[in-house]
Amino acid sequence: MGETEGKTIEETFKELDGIMEKLEAPDTSLEDSFAFYEAGMKLVRECSEKIDKVEKKILILQEGGGDHEDV
Repeated sequence: MGETEGKTIEETFKELDGIMEKLEAPDTSLEDSFAFYEAGMKLVRECSEKIDKVEKKILILQEGGGDHEDV
């Protein structure tokens, strides 16, 4: 997954905020904007993968928890 693998989702969101600020800056060139956009989209995809993994874990825990409550 690259350099964001060890980062928390919150840290990645903070990095995305920094990229957004750079994209919105009036002195950012078109080339830099494209590079920032690319980096931001990569972070968004990696966040999405992390969130999907967490959601799957929650579903597994909920399913397992339901079985234990009946016992």
